Amino acid sequence: MTTFREELGKILVELGRERKDIVVLAGDLGKSTGVSAFETFPERAFNIGISEQDMLGTAAGLASTGKIPIVSTYAIFLAGRAWEQIRNSVARDRLNVKMVATHSGISPSADGSSHQCFEDIALIRSVPGITLILPGDLTEMRQAVTAAVKTIGPFYIRLGRGEAPKIFDDSDGFRVGKVRRISDGPDVGIVASGSLLSEAIKAEAMLRSEGVKASLVDMHTIKPADEEAIVDMAEETGALVTVEDHNILGGLGGTVAEIVCRHNPVPVEMIGIRDRFGESGDLSELMELYGLTARHIAAAAKRAIERKNRHQTNKDRNPN
Repeated sequence: MTTFREELGKILVELGRERKDIVVLAGDLGKSTGVSAFETFPERAFNIGISEQDMLGTAAGLASTGKIPIVSTYAIFLAGRAWEQIRNSVARDRLNVKMVATHSGISPSADGSSHQCFEDIALIRSVPGITLILPGDLTEMRQAVTAAVKTIGPFYIRLGRGEAPKIFDDSDGFRVGKVRRISDGPDVGIVASGSLLSEAIKAEAMLRSEGVKASLVDMHTIKPADEEAIVDMAEETGALVTVEDHNILGGLGGTVAEIVCRHNPVPVEMIGIRDRFGESGDLSELMELYGLTARHIAAAAKRAIERKNRHQTNKDRNPN
């Protein structure tokens, strides 16, 4: 199975052959992120070193001259160390910088809490004008990076560390800012993104085998969010579950909750990291520890349905 880093290197080289204005900047982790593959174009590949703030400032300067800089390092270093430069040097002037954050969430499992970034979506989402995408598999990552290169403005693309199961075909439609509908069902809506999309697909199958019909969407673009699709799902199902490898505060869960509160309040259960730091361990063990597996998602869907039913019962008892 191919890893995100291997596929990222391949797509960057392909795009680099097509476009001479692409430059790639690494923060001394090019081999770990996969962007060292772009060194096949040595005049357009730069290792800025362990200096993420300089890397974003350099990228902003290159973008101001008409280049398309693609910068990449671990999420904890990109969003964490360079947030001020992302805000002030890139986003304020709407510069055409593409940021690819790897090793996000619990994917650097053995590296522990210092490297497991559960906060970057909240940090980046709070900055005006940045498009924020969480690809669910390698195909979607390719589509996201290609779309970012073709679209003017800053992008933040969030990737996991390791292998990714194949979910989508190359022919599947991908549109920035629009969800992908994976299944339809009236009982509950599941909104998933990024590395946990595959677990959400398993959960939907588990629920269907038990007679629970769930709608499932891949909300790969967190910002700009597809508000219309989320509101429609809330109206169709009356209960939602969000699924993410990130703190539920300010992440996908917070995004969806804000949308439904503004338009159509319904019960929302959230699968994600619950306001804590990570710890070192095997990835599968951490998935269980943090409640991120298909089993946990299916259980959350049932809780959401129960809340919906209680609400409807109370409404019937008190019609006024």
